[in-house]
Amino acid sequence: MRVIYLAAGAGGMICGSCIRDNRLVATLRRHGRDALLVPLYTPLRVDEDNVAEPQVRFGGINVYLQQSAALFRRLTLFDWLLDRPWLIRWASRGGGNIDPSRLGPLTLSVLRGADGRLKRELRKLIDALKPLRPNVVNIPNLMFAGFARPLSEALGAPVVCTLSGEDLFLDSLPETPRREAIEIIRERARDIAAFVSVSSYFAAHCGRLFGLPEDRLRVIPLGITPLDDTPRQEPNGVFTLGFLGRVCHAKGLHNLTEALIRLHQDGVEARVVAAGHMPTSEQRYLDDITRALRSAGAAEHFEYRGELSLVEKLNFLRSLHAFSMPTVYHEAKGLPVLEAQSLGVPVAQPRHGAFPEWIEPTGGGLLYDPAEPHGLATTLARLASDSDLRRQLGAAGHAGVRRWFTDERMARETWDLYERVLRGAPIDGDAAAPQSSSAT
Repeated sequence: MRVIYLAAGAGGMICGSCIRDNRLVATLRRHGRDALLVPLYTPLRVDEDNVAEPQVRFGGINVYLQQSAALFRRLTLFDWLLDRPWLIRWASRGGGNIDPSRLGPLTLSVLRGADGRLKRELRKLIDALKPLRPNVVNIPNLMFAGFARPLSEALGAPVVCTLSGEDLFLDSLPETPRREAIEIIRERARDIAAFVSVSSYFAAHCGRLFGLPEDRLRVIPLGITPLDDTPRQEPNGVFTLGFLGRVCHAKGLHNLTEALIRLHQDGVEARVVAAGHMPTSEQRYLDDITRALRSAGAAEHFEYRGELSLVEKLNFLRSLHAFSMPTVYHEAKGLPVLEAQSLGVPVAQPRHGAFPEWIEPTGGGLLYDPAEPHGLATTLARLASDSDLRRQLGAAGHAGVRRWFTDERMARETWDLYERVLRGAPIDGDAAAPQSSSAT
């Protein structure tokens, strides 16, 4: 069986979905499975060995130009040049700078598939995949639901769709295109053989929002390669809190720095070190954070380090006493929460979205009620004052991730799903779900 996994690049940004998709295909291939990772829009950027095919399909420059001007929908002379990975990489440097609210028409064109303005690019994608003779095709998210029927009919292969956080993008669109996009997804989802959600929370959410049939929906939790098996020694010095994620309002860095201010007002010595991609469009957001810290007399206790390589990420996480990514929205993934736990770093997360699923089975952290005015600060103060609790949580997280959230398990369950889809068998499977730990 050959699987073609289509993955949507995020411009110049390292993103959790790209890391997850790359790790899945890399693990499948390590076990001798015939799987290819094909990037869409832009080359994939990950902080590990990149196993994606070198050629980008459904290239972002051609897609943008053909959406914007009828001339480019007729003109094919420059297609080859505009799909060069180096050119797309250059054009998309500083990924994440485009205001999502301006992407309504493009989103609808992609969703309409062969009936939209981008049907020529879809045809090019199909022509590129035909010689590969896939048995199953996996599309990266529901924003590509309009591709399912054309791909399946042209390639003779069922289509599987990953669910990994589409609601955040949809909610950024103006109301009219958002509503229309949801209606199209509800219709085109009928053409998809199976849906893979990275969390139970998001499976239920997508089921309600898009009317996905339960008998075609399967949860396969995030899986990571444990970052380090070396027993962790907690660092000395001031209680240090870490944040790793895209610097933007949705990811909640401001919630963590507000908690830092509260800790200092209560006499708790602490500092926050943040890392992750920051689009230039979010500079004002970061400036507002530093201004608030300066006004509270806590600016010297905050540091932003930018995007990190894999080695830098390991060293960053090892330097922490605790980790928190207190998102505003209900997160479908939250990969850094698992990465921190895998190194034995206790985590503090809001009790919403997928976070309970990453913490309750491992026992590697504390959950707080985001509706409580100072819930995060109170939780962090507890961690700051109790080194024994930090060690207990850290040890539990280190072991729990290795039990429940490995790339090996993710790959095994995903391949089982592909085989079931190909046979026309029920997709629910017999895999055991992660269980809550008594350590939390």
